[in-house]
Amino acid sequence: MRKALRKQAKITSKGQITVPREIRRALGVGPGDKLIFEEDGAAMRVRPVREKSPFAKYRGIGIPGWPSGRKAIVGKIRELRGR
Repeated sequence: MRKALRKQAKITSKGQITVPREIRRALGVGPGDKLIFEEDGAAMRVRPVREKSPFAKYRGIGIPGWPSGRKAIVGKIRELRGR
């Protein structure tokens, strides 16, 4: 059975905290990730904010009608340049 993880963090005058390394690892978060704080009765829960897919933010950035893959894109660019 796994031992319960219990760590402390100090709040700065600006309201910021440093999340201890063991907690970051347990949550699977790193720089730039977001955490959500949820009230659960008398307790507070902290969990990472996860998008449905790590690739969701890249959807739709391609050019419609263009091929995918390095070789196909280089070929399309050469075609447009008349080579």
